[in-house]
Amino acid sequence: MIFCVVLWAIIYGLHLQFGAAVVHPLAYYVFGFFAVLTAITYWLTALLLKANPDGFMVAFFGGMVVRLLLSVALVMIYLYKGGAKEGHGTWTFLGSFFLLYFLFAGFEIWSILSNLRPFSKPGESPL
Repeated sequence: MIFCVVLWAIIYGLHLQFGAAVVHPLAYYVFGFFAVLTAITYWLTALLLKANPDGFMVAFFGGMVVRLLLSVALVMIYLYKGGAKEGHGTWTFLGSFFLLYFLFAGFEIWSILSNLRPFSKPGESPL
């Protein structure tokens, strides 16, 4: 939640300072897409973990695959609907998209790594 608020504030500040030259007008929608997609994948991962506590890796990587496929579909829909005809706007959209994608993926990886110890079984040694 805090991550999303801070990221939205940064996007808003960049938009106020530089306008559409740096932040594509659809960047807020892409941000919302990733925020909702992250919430849904976390929710589905939690449901799968509740059903099978040993299936964390399957649930986590399944969520990553779903996120990747839906993200590629979003870019393809944008390009199919005429986004490629915008010229410089296409590059700002793709830059905003990939920056947000990697920030949300990095946050997910960071959260997994910071909580890695609770996922190991009791009595297992790290190596």
